[in-house]
Amino acid sequence: MVVRARVFFLLIVTLVYSLCAGARTVVSVAVDHAPPYSNTESSAPKGLIIDILRPIAQELNFDINVIACPFSRCVYLLTHNEVDIMGGLIRTPAREQQLQFVTPAYMALHSSFSFYSLKTPNFNIEHYNDLYGKRIAVMRGAAHFARFDNDEKLIKVPVTSEQIALDMLLKDRVDLFIGVEATAEHAMGVLQRPAHQLMKHPYRYQDAIYGHMAFASRFAGSTLAEKINQQYQKMLNSGELSALVKPYALPPVMPQNGIN
Repeated sequence: MVVRARVFFLLIVTLVYSLCAGARTVVSVAVDHAPPYSNTESSAPKGLIIDILRPIAQELNFDINVIACPFSRCVYLLTHNEVDIMGGLIRTPAREQQLQFVTPAYMALHSSFSFYSLKTPNFNIEHYNDLYGKRIAVMRGAAHFARFDNDEKLIKVPVTSEQIALDMLLKDRVDLFIGVEATAEHAMGVLQRPAHQLMKHPYRYQDAIYGHMAFASRFAGSTLAEKINQQYQKMLNSGELSALVKPYALPPVMPQNGIN
């Protein structure tokens, strides 16, 4: 009886050890719908940040769990340690207090923050001051440029997606929508919104816009996060990172991207 009990105990220990040994770490990645750089409306979410993390996951032996969410929700999950990683984030002092940004940025857009509205006679935004008194749809949680983001006199209407912003424009529920020119107009085509009804205003804020991979604060302190960062640097130095961004019509990843 004692022998059988010992054998049974050893079998249980062996089984538990085998299960633990075979378990793989899972890294959760928040991905919003932001074509052409990410698409969560296909059968399986896909995008540039997943393309970058996939070879890293293979090298470091972990699995990726993609969490599809609206942009503002993705940022919330990341800042509250409910996911581990998000891509395409603009680095700001406020965000750096909550997140760890991986440098250099893998996305470099030499574009503008532009303002869009319905085509309306005698309605033109030529200067920053023309924005006052206008209802401006902004992506909740998004970063634009400092003057705009910090201006409490502007009437900003938070929205959770570009699709909602464009719908609100077409229904005359907002006067303007601010977006990155390089992506907003692509989104209009993908979302099949009638671009001929919209106009882009002369005033814009020209800037180099950098999109980073960012770690949640809790995950940032892990050994795995450090290894992911190291593998990212290897991909940068080998040119693999630049090869991955090329199909997205992005320039080669440079070591100084997004570094102040």
